[in-house]
Amino acid sequence: MKNNRPEFDKEILAIAEYVLTETTVNKAAYETAYYCFLDSLACAFMALAYPECQKLLGPIVPGATLPNGAKVPGTNFQLEPVQAAFNIGALIRWLDFNDTWLAAEWGHPSDNLGGILAVGDYLSRNKKPLTMKAIFNAMIKAHEIQGVLALENSFNRVGLDHVLLVKVATTAVVTAMLGADKQQLCNAISQAWIDGQSLRTYRHAPNTGSRKSWAAGDATSRGVRLALMSMTGEMGYPSALTAKTWGFYDVLFQGKPFQFQRPYATYVMENILFKIAFPAEFHAQTAVECALQLHDQIKNRIDDIDKITITTQEAAMRIINKTGPLHNYADRDHCLQYMIAIGLLFGELTAKHYSDDTAKDPRIDCLREKMEVSENPSFTKDYLDPAKRSIGNSIQVFFTDGTCTDEVTVEYPIGHRRRREEGIPLLLEKFDRSVDAHFSEAQASKIKATLLDATALSQLTVDQVMDLM
Repeated sequence: MKNNRPEFDKEILAIAEYVLTETTVNKAAYETAYYCFLDSLACAFMALAYPECQKLLGPIVPGATLPNGAKVPGTNFQLEPVQAAFNIGALIRWLDFNDTWLAAEWGHPSDNLGGILAVGDYLSRNKKPLTMKAIFNAMIKAHEIQGVLALENSFNRVGLDHVLLVKVATTAVVTAMLGADKQQLCNAISQAWIDGQSLRTYRHAPNTGSRKSWAAGDATSRGVRLALMSMTGEMGYPSALTAKTWGFYDVLFQGKPFQFQRPYATYVMENILFKIAFPAEFHAQTAVECALQLHDQIKNRIDDIDKITITTQEAAMRIINKTGPLHNYADRDHCLQYMIAIGLLFGELTAKHYSDDTAKDPRIDCLREKMEVSENPSFTKDYLDPAKRSIGNSIQVFFTDGTCTDEVTVEYPIGHRRRREEGIPLLLEKFDRSVDAHFSEAQASKIKATLLDATALSQLTVDQVMDLM
C-alpha cells in the first residue's frame, strides 16, 4: 500500500470552511438562537431538582475547582472547561426537554451549548471577552453542522448514537472559538470522527437507562477536549472518513459515504423544534397533544375503554413503540404508549409523571395493553418532506358499548416552526417558571430582567451572564 498522505476529506473541509466563514445570519435564525438559549437554561434549571442528575455534577475529583474557570449555571461550581461542558451539557439534556431535530437522524442540537458556553466563559475570564452575540452565532453553526449531517444520514440504522454528531459539531465550533486556523480546525474535526463512537444500546429496550440523559454532556465535553488538544498542534487524520478498511465509512457506516441535502447555512436553527408543553420524546409530542384533547371526553370512562388506536410515523414505530415492563424514567419517556396513557389519564404530562411513584398506578399499564399502534404512510412521507417536516399522530378511543370518540390528529407539534407565534409565549413561561423555582426572588428577578432583554443581552460578555446564575 502506498503511504502517500491524502488531502483532507471533502466532508471535513466543508465543515471547516463553513465554521471559518463569516455567515450572514438572518433575523429568524438569530431570534431562534436567542430563544434556544433561554429554553436550554430552563431545562438546566429544572434538571437541578433531580438528585440523580445532581450526583453527576461538579469536578471529577471532589474539590478540584479552577479559579477563573467556567461556571455552571444554577450551581456554585467553577471548573476547567472540559468538565464544565459536561456539567452544562448534562443539565440541558437531563429531562429530555431541550430542542430537537428530526430527520434521517434525530438529535438535540442544543446539546452543543454545553461546550460552547463553557469555552465562551473560560475565554472571557482569561483571554478575550466574548459577547453573547458570539455565543448565539456559534450556536447557529453548531446546530447547522449537526442538523445538516442528520438530514440524509441515519446513524441509528447502523447502531450508532446521535451524540457522535454533538461531538463533531462541538469540536468544530469550539476549536474555531479558540482561534484555530484551517489546518488546526481540520485536525480537530478529523479527531472527532475517529474518536470512539457511542452505541445506542442505552436508548432501547431491554437496556434503556439513564446514560441517555448524560451522553450528550459527555459528547460535548469530549469535543472541548479534542479542540484544546488540537490547539496544541496535535496532528489530524486527513482521510478519517474515507480511508479504505480503517476509515469511518468502512468501519462504522457500511462502506457508504454521507449524503447531503443542502450546504451549511442557517436552515437548522430556523427550523428547530422546541419541546415546550411537556418533556416527551419528540416523535410522541403530537400524540400527547391528541391525548390531552381527548382527556375530558374519556376521564370518567376509563373502565369502559375497549381499545385505543394510534397511528404514527415510521420513526416512532421504530424508536418508542414499546410493550412490556418499563423499568425506569428513561424507559418511560421513550414509550409512546406510556406517554399517551399519562395524557389520557391526567390531562397533562410533566417530568414527575415518569417517576416510579406515578408508574405504580395500575391504570397506566391497563391502558397500554389496550393500545394498537400502526404506521400511517402519509405521516412518514410528510415527516421526511423538507418543506413540511411534520411529526403527525392520531388517536381514537373505542368503548365497550360500541361508541367511540372522534379520531384526533395533530400533525405539527406546538414547538414546530409553523406554530412559532403560538409556541414562543409558552417557551417564555417555561423559562420564567424554571428560574422562579430554582433561585431566590431577588436573584430570579435580576436574571429575568437581564436575559429577557434580547438586545441588551447580546452585548453582554459571557462571564457577566454566567455570574448572574
